[in-house]
Amino acid sequence: MPAIIRSPDDAALAELCRELAARAERLDASGDWPAEQLQLFADYGVYEWFAGPEWGGQAWDQESILRGYLALSGACLTTTFIQTQRDGACRRIESSTNDELKQRLLPGLTSGELFATVGISHLTTSSRHIAKPVLQARRVAGGFRLDGFSPWVTGANHADYVVLGATLMDGNETTSEQLLAAVPRTLPGVSTPSPAQLVSLSASHTGQFKLDNVFVSEEWLIAGPVENVMSSGSGAGTGGLGTSTLALGLAKAAIDFISAEASKRPELLPPRDGLLREYEELEAALFAAVRQEPTCTNDELRGGANSIVMRATQAALVAAKGAGFVVGHPAGRWCREALFFLVWSCPQPVVSAHLCELAGILD
Repeated sequence: MPAIIRSPDDAALAELCRELAARAERLDASGDWPAEQLQLFADYGVYEWFAGPEWGGQAWDQESILRGYLALSGACLTTTFIQTQRDGACRRIESSTNDELKQRLLPGLTSGELFATVGISHLTTSSRHIAKPVLQARRVAGGFRLDGFSPWVTGANHADYVVLGATLMDGNETTSEQLLAAVPRTLPGVSTPSPAQLVSLSASHTGQFKLDNVFVSEEWLIAGPVENVMSSGSGAGTGGLGTSTLALGLAKAAIDFISAEASKRPELLPPRDGLLREYEELEAALFAAVRQEPTCTNDELRGGANSIVMRATQAALVAAKGAGFVVGHPAGRWCREALFFLVWSCPQPVVSAHLCELAGILD
């Protein structure tokens, strides 16, 4: 068995990253669910980073977790992205006041025996322009009836539980209250259509999670019904530092590739140096934010991370020349993966800033 990773400085983390990187191209080509990679996470103790010791976890501090994510995302963005969704589900469950639910789920989630994911984007960024909530909850004796769908659920067809957000209805009227529940995928009325084919990260099997008059008893309730349920509990908010971290991790993988090429082609050194300086500044800003000593806003950090991951991956493609445009070379995959950060939990100010950058409109 591999050594359990106890800190982001452990040699075992570098070993895990090599294992993930060796499988990344095959995963991208196949689009298969990365069961082998996720088992490696369990074997190396990655799931323990995020949970308290009472659940078998190591309770890493936020800076250590983000350092771990930086390494993992550069090795395999797909598997690391899946872990962010798993982590989001676990954090919501762990922050709940439903002690029986925590006792039931958290030990298995921490060991890797169970897989949970989240379906909450419709409460934050996706489908909010639609008049009626896409996922509705109605009170009934002993719990709630859920109808509708969550549009973007990673690993929906593999999850044991999906942490879902739903809007409470009063008759046919929408209320201001929402709830979160850990919905077992095996409940009658739950279905998972074939996941979407994405430009990249298709192996994350992200797609719809549908509910047809599904009874969810109160035993599965995590929070609510309350107004703005996403602002309560651990892990409140969307995107945030974790998303910026994964973008920076992918950018660093591309910069490292350029560095390797520059050892044979000195003309690559000036652009590599420029990208590396910018990366180091953004990494410093990331950890300053973690320490509550911010040098910029989270939106500014996210905008910088989005910008450098786009430019660094394209620079790696240029450095790779024609070979990088052949399927199976990491540079081409990195370019496609970088596009994901333009749409994943991307706040409107970040979207606007990137559009202005693309249009050559500078402040």
